[in-house]
Amino acid sequence: MIGINLSPKIGRNEPCPCGSGLKFKKCCLGKKEGIPVKEYYYNKYRIQLKEKNDIEGIRNAGRLVVETLDLVESAIKPGLTTEAINTLVHDFTIQNNATPAPLNYKGFPKSVCVSVNEVICHGIPAERVLLSGDIVNVDVTSIRDGYYADANKSFFVGTPGNDAQKIVSVARECLKRAMEMVSPGNTIGDIGWAIQDYAESNSCSVVREFVGHGVGFDFHEAPQVPHYGKRGDGIVLVPGMVFTIEPMINLGKKELKVLQDNWTAVTRDGSLSAQFEQTILVTEDGCESLTPYPL
Repeated sequence: MIGINLSPKIGRNEPCPCGSGLKFKKCCLGKKEGIPVKEYYYNKYRIQLKEKNDIEGIRNAGRLVVETLDLVESAIKPGLTTEAINTLVHDFTIQNNATPAPLNYKGFPKSVCVSVNEVICHGIPAERVLLSGDIVNVDVTSIRDGYYADANKSFFVGTPGNDAQKIVSVARECLKRAMEMVSPGNTIGDIGWAIQDYAESNSCSVVREFVGHGVGFDFHEAPQVPHYGKRGDGIVLVPGMVFTIEPMINLGKKELKVLQDNWTAVTRDGSLSAQFEQTILVTEDGCESLTPYPL
């Protein structure tokens, strides 16, 4: 097990983060090998670091998520309904011996989130017809052999206009730059800073109300991963952390409103919004996407 000397960051009389119930000075303070990282991160942050077998399970679920997104991409065209996308995702997931995580999650009625144009996230599939020039985000989370993986992509429908091209390009680059910040010793604040810096430098805005999150054993785990922030702030990244990065980027202002269905979040000013998401593993020397697709 990896160990880390965290002694300078813990008060002598604080509870020891190893979970023994003793004060730090009576427990791990003098141990040369330091406190095991896995125990420390769970006790302090409730972050569950993943072992080799867990990572392979999440990677296996991630392969299905990417295959599902590829299938959706091949079907996207003007005239398709968002309900048809839901049917496609649901059936493909079941055929591959997996479960669509969104279905009945806290009352969500469908198997996938489909968000069109001004919809930031959590769009409920229905009879909305896709039109040429639309952008549509499809957010897939699959449970396979007990493990969760989560990813989304924004697609063009037909021929996109200039605004659609810009917001999709900025959102894609935000995720790419965020992933480049994922490495042991960097922080969650570094990830948010990279996204915010690029989005705002391109006159776009970053949604605050929704964040990335730990994933793997459950749909949503610790830590939260904001898409804005300051370099050096927040939890230090260590190998074994698995979380999503999923920046929601608006062409206009960052403010949103949630519709009466209590799920669908839209831009308050009606501007376009786009998003890209992958499930990321912190490795010994950087990161690996467990839901890899080109950016």
